[in-house]
Amino acid sequence: PNSSDLNHSFVLGRHLDDDGLPHGFCTVTYSSTDRFEGNFVHGEKNGRGKFFFFDGSTLEGYYVDDALQGQGIYTYEDGVVLHGTYVDGELNGPAQEYDSDGRLIFKGQYRDNIRHGVCWIYYPDGGSLVGEVNEDGEMTGEKIAYVYPDGKTAYSGRFIDGEMIEAKLATLTSVEDGKPQFEVVPGSPVYSFDKSTSSCISTNALLPDPYESERVYVDVSLISSAGEGLFSKIAAEASTVMSFYNGVRITHQEVDSRDWALNGNTISLDDETVIDVPEPYNHAAKYCASLGHKANHSFTPNCTYEPFVHPRFGPIKCIRTIRAVEKDEELTVAYGYDHNPVGQNGPEAPEWYQLELKAFQAAQQK
Repeated sequence: PNSSDLNHSFVLGRHLDDDGLPHGFCTVTYSSTDRFEGNFVHGEKNGRGKFFFFDGSTLEGYYVDDALQGQGIYTYEDGVVLHGTYVDGELNGPAQEYDSDGRLIFKGQYRDNIRHGVCWIYYPDGGSLVGEVNEDGEMTGEKIAYVYPDGKTAYSGRFIDGEMIEAKLATLTSVEDGKPQFEVVPGSPVYSFDKSTSSCISTNALLPDPYESERVYVDVSLISSAGEGLFSKIAAEASTVMSFYNGVRITHQEVDSRDWALNGNTISLDDETVIDVPEPYNHAAKYCASLGHKANHSFTPNCTYEPFVHPRFGPIKCIRTIRAVEKDEELTVAYGYDHNPVGQNGPEAPEWYQLELKAFQAAQQK
C-alpha cells in the first residue's frame, strides 16, 4: 500500500493548466485503470486525495509535491483497513490494521512498506501474537510469543511465520511502549504446533492446555445419565473463553455415513472438516490435552462454541461463556442438531437428543 504514481491517460473535466497538466480538483485515470481523485497543482498531487486501484483497494490521505505524507488510510479489496504513517509515499512509522468488522488485527511499525520492529497480531477470538518481526516482516525468531485471551498466559520462544516451533509457558508481566515483558514459568514443558490429522489427535495427548487447566475441570455431570461433565474452576464473566475442543479431523461424509453411536464427540469446524474425539481418547487417561468435548448439551446453555486459532492445535473450536458463571458451575452448550431438516421425516439427531427436545418443548408449552 504505497502511493507510487503512473503516467495518467486522461483527466476528467477541464481542470488543466496552460501546459495541459491537471490543476485544481481532478479525477485522473491511469493506463492501469487506477483512478485518483484529488487536488492537483500544475500536474502534481497536492492536498487531500484518494486512489481507487484496479483490484478494488483504495488509498487516501494528504499529498505534498506528488507524494503521500503523514496519515494515510489504505483499504484492501477484502475490507481490511490499514491506518499508516507515510513519508514520501512509503509506509514508515506506526500503523494499525482493522478487519472488515472494525476489529483491531495489527499494531506496530512499518519501514519502507514492510512491518518492522515489535509488532502485535490480534485474532478475533482474543488471542494474539507479539514479537520482533524479521527483515521480511514475518513473526519469525527466537523471541516471539503467543498470548491467550486473558492477556497474561503465554507461550514464549521460537516461531516461524507465526507458527510455534519450540516455546515455554510464560506470563506476560507488562507492556511498555508496545513492548511486552515475559517471565518464563520455571520447569515449563516445551510446547509446539501440533495440529491433528485424521488419525493422530496429538503427539503429546497427555500434555494439558495451561490456560484451560486454570479454568475448567471434569467431574460427574449433574445432568441425569450424561456421564462426565465440564465444570468451571473459577467465577467467570460473560464472553470468557473457558475450554478448547480439539480432536482428530475427519470429513462430514464420514460422520454422516456411520452410526450415531460413534458421533458422540463430533463438532463441525467448517464446511469440510469435523473435529472428533473418538475412543479411547474420550477417556482422560488417554487424552487430556483439551477438554471441550466433555461439555454436555443444554437447551438453555451458559456457553457457546466459537472458532479459535490455537497456537498448538491450529484452527479449532472453543467454549465461551454467554453469561457470567459461578465457580464449580457445570458448563453447557447447545449441540445444535438440525431439528427440522428439509426432506427428512425427523430430526437429524441421536435418540437421546430427540427425547430431550420433546421434553423441553413440552415444558415450554406449559
